[in-house]
Amino acid sequence: MERYKGKKILIVGIGDTGFKLLNFFNRLDCLIKITDIKPIFDLNKVVKKLKKIDPVPEMIFGEHRDEDFLDSDVIVYCSAVNPELPQLELARAQGKEVYSEFALANKLCKKPIIAVCGTHGRTTVAHMIAFTLKQDGKNPFVAGSSEKAFIELGMQPDYDEIDYVVVEVSAIQMKKLKDFHPKMVVFTDIGESYPEKFFLSAGDYIETKLSIIKSLSPEDSLIVNFDKLANNTFFRNASAQTFWYSRKSFVKMGVVSELQGTHFHDKRIHSNIYCHSEFKVNQMRIVGVENRENLLAAITACKALDVSDKAIQFCIEKFPGIPHRLEFIIEKNKVAFYNDSKSETMENLVKSIKAYKSPVILIAGGKDIEDMDYSPYTQEILDNIRVLVLVGECKERLSRALGDHSQIYLVGSFEESVLFAYQKSRTGDVVLLSPGNHASDFFRDYRERGSYFKKLIYQL
Repeated sequence: MERYKGKKILIVGIGDTGFKLLNFFNRLDCLIKITDIKPIFDLNKVVKKLKKIDPVPEMIFGEHRDEDFLDSDVIVYCSAVNPELPQLELARAQGKEVYSEFALANKLCKKPIIAVCGTHGRTTVAHMIAFTLKQDGKNPFVAGSSEKAFIELGMQPDYDEIDYVVVEVSAIQMKKLKDFHPKMVVFTDIGESYPEKFFLSAGDYIETKLSIIKSLSPEDSLIVNFDKLANNTFFRNASAQTFWYSRKSFVKMGVVSELQGTHFHDKRIHSNIYCHSEFKVNQMRIVGVENRENLLAAITACKALDVSDKAIQFCIEKFPGIPHRLEFIIEKNKVAFYNDSKSETMENLVKSIKAYKSPVILIAGGKDIEDMDYSPYTQEILDNIRVLVLVGECKERLSRALGDHSQIYLVGSFEESVLFAYQKSRTGDVVLLSPGNHASDFFRDYRERGSYFKKLIYQL
């Protein structure tokens, strides 16, 4: 890191990651300049925050100027910036050091990397692996998401004691990424849609996503979702030692002697990596089909890392979930509380309530968006909840869409919604915050709403 001390740094893009880059380079006494294509009147809060930093960085908004790129020693861009931005290409052609935040962090990282790839489940799988490693006495660092940037690894006071770096890796982060060689790659799936802003075609997207496999050697490990990716020759022909996981039974599929990995059979999770292990699932805390699939991925990765069965069983029983995503909070008087504040669409709300076998008391509502049509989801909501508590700007319109139902209640405040839901609960119920709408009626964002929900639960 010392090689960047006192250098002229240009940070391209000033979202959450941009501020983390700013903190990183400020520690090295760099001369920092920030550029963002958004006009300044769209960034009032950002500018106020930037002006509180000492020293205040130079700021250019509303345009990217060639001279700013050519005058800098090092250019680092955030994930929302297209890696093929003309000014970035110009800087590369002039021999400047140009990195994405992820690429710079990778260049500086000297720890073994576990890369979690795929379209869905990356965050959950990464945190499950880290949670289990901690139970086994290891010190993991988790990064690569919007919550924690990979570059923050270099700012950790306990850097020397870190054993593994578990990073989420998207296809966007793989663009222009060189010399990335993780010890282990976990692949959950490959979605059909792709960000057209960054990729020329679906083929370009898939090729970029799969390019990480080419870096693996026979000493490395590859963890793959058998149910979704077994027919892909890229995974079948990988140089790394490959372990598969499946929600189906390898025994019933007749592949148990052919595949090393983890599967669900006879009401238990079985893993045959290095030695046979069985794990009980009757006390599993996480809910939902997707989360159970994520758990299988994490168990397979941990078995390949030779983590103890005791630590894995502890993860199965105690892992609470990711903050604000079907996150288990507490059980109070035999009523379980879950925080799913990030569920801000009706599609996600319906998926969340279907994850529970116990009766659900749902708290929903939020900012009223006029063009949102609730009607396609109303029957599924009514079929999967016992009580519905509506709060926020959209509560009346959502209530009208749901029609007559004896257990729909409208309340005046968020605090009242939590108290009312608890009063209506019975032994064995689940109280679930899954709003299905944006949080900006009462809160800054879903994080603030979810955190306040948790605070209110602990105060009951």
